[in-house]
Amino acid sequence: MIDNLLKVGAYILAAYGLYVVFVLVRYKYDDYVAARHGCAVPFYSDREMPIGIKGSYMTMKSLWNSTILDFFQERISEARTVRTVVSGQRWFITIEPDNARTVLATSFKDYSLGFRYESFFPLLGNGIFTLSGEGWKHSRSMLRPQFSREQVSHLRSIGEHLDILMRRFTNGSKDGGTVDAQALYHQLTLDTATEFLFGSSSNTLDEKTTTIKAPRGEVSNAQFAESFTSCLLTLATRVVLGSLYWVYSPPGFKKNVEVCHNFVDYYVQKALEKPMGPDDTADRYVFINELTKETQDPIVIRDQAFNILLAGRDTTAALLSYCTFYLGRNKDVYKRLRESILADFGEGHENITFESLKRSKFLQNIINETLRLHPIVPLNFRTAIRDTKLPVGGGPNQDQPLFVPKGTNIFYLPYVMQRHPRYWGEDANEFKPDRWDDPETQRHTWDYIPFNGGPRICLGQQFALTEASYALVRVAQTFKDINIVHPAPNEPLRQIMRLTSSVLGGVEANFVPA
Repeated sequence: MIDNLLKVGAYILAAYGLYVVFVLVRYKYDDYVAARHGCAVPFYSDREMPIGIKGSYMTMKSLWNSTILDFFQERISEARTVRTVVSGQRWFITIEPDNARTVLATSFKDYSLGFRYESFFPLLGNGIFTLSGEGWKHSRSMLRPQFSREQVSHLRSIGEHLDILMRRFTNGSKDGGTVDAQALYHQLTLDTATEFLFGSSSNTLDEKTTTIKAPRGEVSNAQFAESFTSCLLTLATRVVLGSLYWVYSPPGFKKNVEVCHNFVDYYVQKALEKPMGPDDTADRYVFINELTKETQDPIVIRDQAFNILLAGRDTTAALLSYCTFYLGRNKDVYKRLRESILADFGEGHENITFESLKRSKFLQNIINETLRLHPIVPLNFRTAIRDTKLPVGGGPNQDQPLFVPKGTNIFYLPYVMQRHPRYWGEDANEFKPDRWDDPETQRHTWDYIPFNGGPRICLGQQFALTEASYALVRVAQTFKDINIVHPAPNEPLRQIMRLTSSVLGGVEANFVPA
């Protein structure tokens, strides 16, 4: 028995040793091929653990400790581009704007989403956020008309949900009480997204549990919201695991996916059963009804609608949560915002339009600055589908091109890039909305990509910005002050990563009525 165990141990050690040799030889070969292509060796190359165990462990630990963004900011700020191994795969981690532009735009066809498709497929299926190549092109051409200016500028339905949100803020703040603004923003954006997508809101803000008779059993709005949040955390973990995503499928994941799909299938079924032509909803836009004009396939409709729902809920909610945090912490900024909002819009809602929101300069400065510090997707990656190059990162000054072998993952970090003093000055980590009045700030391009860039730039960007702008106007009109209780003044802002980031523990605030 002991002899057999020793043999097994010897085989494992031998296999590990062979793999280490393989990785080291691959490094040397990559450097040889790079030289033949006129590329330099990466100045920063992490070879401490060739199999990537240590890097994978440290990354996973920082994810679960809700310090992953700080972890990468500390690790990559000086290096700017690092070659490493994670879960046995080659990675370049970069914060160079030129590299981001190359991956996302100029060499767009050299990259795919890599293992994201398989990792996300259980929840998102074949949608715009999972597909590459021709499938992605078809999805984008089908969805682009649904995000025209005419569709995202309709504010009436958003206003009705904001009425409820203002009441929740007011009622929860009575007698010195607090509300978790972040949780309520997630309810708001779920309600507005479902109304935009399905023509019927999930109505989570009204504090009433509603149940729909979905195709595979009843589902409540609360069940869906809980299952959806759980699924996002699972997907975020699978992304960090890279090609080993398949090892992480926690108990309940399959059930949560079924709940989410069942919820959306209810609305898909209603849309497909709806007769084509004018009806009582003709005066308002319903995404899923328009999508049925493109296809009658219920799975295609569900996948696309679910992809948009994912983006529509978490991204805007995160933006509003961070804005509220900074406005509550910076009293002078909130005072100026309130003064400018009252000057631009008064105390009523009749002057709030898509155009007037865009013209409100200080409001847009605050949103831009919040997005700089907390981009919608703070970490992202692409996978090379052929041998290609990055323009910078090689050589002692990191200014020479890098060879990127087919199969290498490029991990680009807008969160770190947009806080880097090299690009944004020594005050890069400070919240300063006035920096957006400087003409030099307007010239920033690929070092400011809060909604990604290139052909895959976020289709729903204007929808998110319009909803966030409208919500902040209503907050400034309704409340003369915001007092942040959590995170406490002496505590750092800790962020939890799902597919987007959010404030760990929520944003507990007291809203003082005007």
